[in-house]
Amino acid sequence: MIELSVELPLAGFTLRVEAALGGRLTAVMGPSGSGKTSLLEAVAGLRSRCRGRIVLNGETLLDEARGIRLRPERRRLGYVPQDAGLFPHLTALGNVRFGARGKTAQVDGAIETLEIRPLLDRFPASLSGGERQRVSLARGLAADPRLLLLDEPLAGLDLGLRERILPYLLRIRDEWSVPMLYVTHNVGEALTLADQVLLLREGRVEAIGAPVDLLSSPALVREAASGIENLFTGSLLSHDRDGGVTRVDLGGRVTVATSLAAERPVGSRVTLAIRAEDVLVVTGPVEGLSARNVYEARVDAVERTGDDVTLRFHLAAGGPPWLARLTPAAVRDLRLRPGSAAWLAVKSHSVHFV
Repeated sequence: MIELSVELPLAGFTLRVEAALGGRLTAVMGPSGSGKTSLLEAVAGLRSRCRGRIVLNGETLLDEARGIRLRPERRRLGYVPQDAGLFPHLTALGNVRFGARGKTAQVDGAIETLEIRPLLDRFPASLSGGERQRVSLARGLAADPRLLLLDEPLAGLDLGLRERILPYLLRIRDEWSVPMLYVTHNVGEALTLADQVLLLREGRVEAIGAPVDLLSSPALVREAASGIENLFTGSLLSHDRDGGVTRVDLGGRVTVATSLAAERPVGSRVTLAIRAEDVLVVTGPVEGLSARNVYEARVDAVERTGDDVTLRFHLAAGGPPWLARLTPAAVRDLRLRPGSAAWLAVKSHSVHFV
């Protein structure tokens, strides 16, 4: 739990944040220039003009009234900047070990989680963007942080690299008991990773809530116009070579057929991505359709996101919620509203491994 009651003068306004954040991962979102990075820097102790109070898991990092202001190195936080921020004169291993306080087990665990052992003898100049970001994430974990601060760690990567880094972020979230503040402009990342969103606009808290509940917020409309996708974790069930499909168990009674991925071992944990616009919605039972994945569902929410509409569904068979993106005309013609029955259909070629 992190409690924030801070003020920080910036060029165009004063950042004022009052919030209590308790999720595994809180996405900090909002338009460019709204104070997201400045907030992370204030929490890290990098902004000397920050005033107010910051309490992390019961320990006070900042309390101006009581004269408490812990130096950055005493706050025991991990910080991952957008540009990775690696030391060019150190190898990947040297960067990971920096600030680890001699905790060998922590260093080894970070190396294994981010799968960077083949990179350890190389210098940052010889690493790709995705490799540098993985080393930076490992360095943040190796410091044994009480809180991990991530400032748009995927923003400088192309789509392919972002999809390859995302599973590592999921592993950090699920396998390490460290809460995270995660600055992002990407709604898809927030929907995938975050328990809650702290939404800023011009230095003020506009809203705090679950990512799916904030999709229609004016501060997210531009970002929500792209990047909305379903990301599911599951267990690989089987390969049907004759049928050309691989089947994945998502929990409940839900399985998904993908294009054949025979190189992936049966029983392995996998993450699947399905773009919201690739989910076909119909209002009656489906027959004679080429799509391999058809699910009975019910509408939970209907939100305007940019020019389109995002709908949230729960499946009759259980499992995680699904998102679909339709035009307003389609929603109107299908008479879709919260509580409406529907069937969702997805082609196997529209399901991608992340």
